Amino acid sequence: MVNFGKVLASDQLEEWKEYYINYKMMKKKVKQYVQQTQDGGRNHEQVLKEFSRMLDEQIEKVVLFLLTQQGHLASRLEKLGQQRAILTEHSDISQVSQVREAYRQVGLDLVKLLRFVDMNATGIRKILKKFDKRFGYRFTDYYVSTRANHPYSQLQPIFKQVGIVAVAGALTRNLASLQDHQGSFISIYDHPSITLKDPVIEQINNSVQKLTHSTTFLTFLGQHAMIIPEDVQTSSEDLVDDQSYHFMSLMLNLVNTFLYMVNTYIIVPTADDYSVSLGAAATVCGVIIGSMAVAQVFSSVYFSAWSNRSYFRPLVFSSIMLFSGNVLYALAYDLNSLTVLILGRLLCGLGSARAVNRRYISDCVPLKIRLKASAGFVSASALGMACGPALAGLLQTEFKIYAVTFNQNTLPGWIMSLAWVGNLIWLWISFKEPDHFAKENAVNTQSSDSGHGRNDNLEGGLAQPLLTEAKERQGENADNNENDPKESHKAATSIAAAYRLLTPSVKVQLLIYFMLKFAMEILLSESSVVTTFYFNWSTSTVAIFLAVLGLTVLPVNVIVGSYITNLFQDRQILVASEIMVLIGIASSFHFGSSYCVAQYVVSALITFVFAEVLEGKTKNKKTLNR
Repeated sequence: MVNFGKVLASDQLEEWKEYYINYKMMKKKVKQYVQQTQDGGRNHEQVLKEFSRMLDEQIEKVVLFLLTQQGHLASRLEKLGQQRAILTEHSDISQVSQVREAYRQVGLDLVKLLRFVDMNATGIRKILKKFDKRFGYRFTDYYVSTRANHPYSQLQPIFKQVGIVAVAGALTRNLASLQDHQGSFISIYDHPSITLKDPVIEQINNSVQKLTHSTTFLTFLGQHAMIIPEDVQTSSEDLVDDQSYHFMSLMLNLVNTFLYMVNTYIIVPTADDYSVSLGAAATVCGVIIGSMAVAQVFSSVYFSAWSNRSYFRPLVFSSIMLFSGNVLYALAYDLNSLTVLILGRLLCGLGSARAVNRRYISDCVPLKIRLKASAGFVSASALGMACGPALAGLLQTEFKIYAVTFNQNTLPGWIMSLAWVGNLIWLWISFKEPDHFAKENAVNTQSSDSGHGRNDNLEGGLAQPLLTEAKERQGENADNNENDPKESHKAATSIAAAYRLLTPSVKVQLLIYFMLKFAMEILLSESSVVTTFYFNWSTSTVAIFLAVLGLTVLPVNVIVGSYITNLFQDRQILVASEIMVLIGIASSFHFGSSYCVAQYVVSALITFVFAEVLEGKTKNKKTLNR
């Protein structure tokens, strides 16, 4: 990741240089505090007080300058308003054009001010995060809670942008008025759905959205999908522009996500019957269902690496593998082979392109709609999870075409194979590879053509000075590196080395994630066996039950993302969710003489719902620690 200190130095406006937060100084102070506390020269209370005072002063400097600039903009808008009032009485097209351009110039200055606020807000978040990381103390929670809601809060102007939004509103209203000068006057307040088509206003809206979007529910969904990182990217880090963005390619990624989740869960209601029809025990359905998840562990590795070079080819390969796997799954009935059945599910797991889907949204979707795209990813997953069992419940028929049997066991395979063929055709026709891959391919072609020339230069002795200069620059920039040497690690060369690089908190999160996925897989894969044994449920009833479970994903995300995360800390939500999952699992056991439907359904709902909450928060933690 680009060093934020360097980004701040390069992106800040020269004439406003003295009003930005002194990020470099504060970073050095944090380093000094760590050393002083380790040496015993200062205690934590002294450090917290001094750092709080220093941060207060830096924020106050930013806010006072912000208010001054807002005042200048408001004064200019007031003068322009007087000119506009005169124009309403004496229409002059040339003067209208001049006033409109003057308003737009104010808008451009407002965009500069918004970028100033964005840069400082990012710096505040980063320095708080660095302080927490160095001291292992949730100073951010204390600082924000004591400053944000205080009557004299100075964080509100930066993170809520109340004054700036008011200036933007006045600017938009007046530009709209000038645009409709010759016709009916439509107020932006009476018709909020009507947007002013002006490039300056669009820049302002994009900048405001960039500042405020991190507090919305969509961010929670993005983090749930492991797409959106904690820190919002600065403008220089967001390399995706609107021209390179291809909507249909995004839709194809979401369709791939949806179909894969349907493919995963469409066999759950009938897997036990299928295994029995092949001469195996009903409980073998757990192996059949779980084999796809096991194969996905391996597919995520090579798909992640493949997505560094292309998105189209991995998605094509995914569709082919899933088509082949579903055909084998369906043919296993007539071949009377459990091996072919499991092989088909393994091929389906090896075709899992969810890593590619996430990567595409993260890398190829503009920042202003990336949150909506990530929400679409979670929604597509949840919808597929619900539609899979529901579709299986509709396939209660049996017939033969030649020697091929079509029944409730084989139809899921045939239906999904047709779906993947359709997806492959649509993909081949409509998907567009991102521009940066095309540019890289062109560069690689040029590089191969000029390879001999470069080799001659290297052999001529140019390599040694370059290496020396690189080492010297590396030494000069060592102190400016965002991460200290102690925090830097060499690439892991083995699984054991990679495990040693994990921090204790990450190990705990991974263990929690493994256990909750284990619990969810047991709940889903054995649902048909348990309900048939105890309650004599039909396949359709099991399908409806699983579909209802899948439909709870989005409402749970809405509640957690919009309300729960604003009321409680992540640690509290994690602990409460773990306790509730434990209660759900414990209540699903058959303790007494009878085992009723209500007990099973309630325990399954508790386990599934709180496992979903736990999965979302655990993924957030892993994303933040990456």
